[in-house]
Amino acid sequence: MSAQLSRRDLLRFSAIGLGAAAIAGVAAGCAPVAGGGGAAAPSKTPAGPTDFSFASWGMSEDATKAALGPTISSFAKKDGITIDTPSYPFNDYLGQLTLQVRGGQFSGAAQLDVAWLASLAALGKLTDLGSYAKGRGYTPAALNAGQFDGVQYGLPWTIAAIGLITNTELFEKAGVSNTPATIDEYEDALKALKGLGVIPYAASTKTAQLKDFIVWAQTFGSPIVEDGKCTIGDAASVDAVTWYKKLYDQGLITADVDRGAARTLFSQGKTAIYDDAPAGRAGVLKNSSDPELGSKMAPIARPVLKKGDTPQELLWGHLVVVVDGKGAGTASDFAQWLTSDPAQEISYFSALGLPPTTEEALAASAVQANPFVNSFTELVTKDAKASALWQFPQYAQMENAVAEQVQAVLIGASSPKDAMKTAGEQITRLIG
Repeated sequence: MSAQLSRRDLLRFSAIGLGAAAIAGVAAGCAPVAGGGGAAAPSKTPAGPTDFSFASWGMSEDATKAALGPTISSFAKKDGITIDTPSYPFNDYLGQLTLQVRGGQFSGAAQLDVAWLASLAALGKLTDLGSYAKGRGYTPAALNAGQFDGVQYGLPWTIAAIGLITNTELFEKAGVSNTPATIDEYEDALKALKGLGVIPYAASTKTAQLKDFIVWAQTFGSPIVEDGKCTIGDAASVDAVTWYKKLYDQGLITADVDRGAARTLFSQGKTAIYDDAPAGRAGVLKNSSDPELGSKMAPIARPVLKKGDTPQELLWGHLVVVVDGKGAGTASDFAQWLTSDPAQEISYFSALGLPPTTEEALAASAVQANPFVNSFTELVTKDAKASALWQFPQYAQMENAVAEQVQAVLIGASSPKDAMKTAGEQITRLIG
């Protein structure tokens, strides 16, 4: 897997997009686009464009449907075809799409979270889009996010990261710097912020979102997976969950927080820090009664255990894949157009803040003239890595195993050592 995005590429990424969490992709090596492993690339529709389906979660959300719907319609109208648009809510999407693909009930283009690529590729029905990626100007980092086992299964639609976002006004009121560099400095800042009567850090504490803990385990030095073996249960992961429990017991983080709750708390000025892909920024501002909140939102690099360490950040993004079958050729043309046509990319960024992934679109003034995006890219996205668990089709079960055990520690049902040992054993069994 390609673990780290190049600084040159990432400094050109903006970091606002669709969806909530995050979260982010399977980057399988820095190998060039390969031709083996997937379904053969569909022909370039020699008989002319055909009807096809485009599955997404974007069409199930009002905010994104308003922009995505006309985009789909314009492509269909241009070619005189019909595009069916099955859609499912984000939390149900992967399960529903997997059932449809496995059962042979779906073919065509599909929106995909970067974290899901290995799971869907394992079904053996994704089209190799290598020929559609050539010559389109995608950045190497973006292309890597759509590769698995050396095959270009996905065309990159947007790439960013999930990182810490702060309210600078609250930091100023607490009299502390909003750029704590180390874990110790971060903890000191949280204690000062608590004195304001706010929740210092709206960290994920609900099981459904506690996979966020994994990046903190990496911060403390656990590789999570090394040489194909799970390392959770090592001293670093135990230290990390012990620290997380300390924050919980001291009221520096609080119970029942997931991404949605964290956004709400931040929009209300009730927390100083939360984790998000900048995709969530627009929703936070929309729901806030503070007209100046946008100017107070500032991303920071995740604190490190000791000075000199590299901040741990989680890759985030969306791909467009094509499931082999009826209409796959035109669906591939659509995927290429949607993700790499400069006018389309810039138009979509202007409408929704969806960052483009080609050199030409990234250089456009509409993308460059965004201070929050540039700051997030410089401080967070530059160090983004794919989760070590995303290489496994069972990654969601693995993340849940970690989340359940961290939750057990928080509520006092398990010790840090026992919890991490249990999580590691469960993941090891899933790896097989």
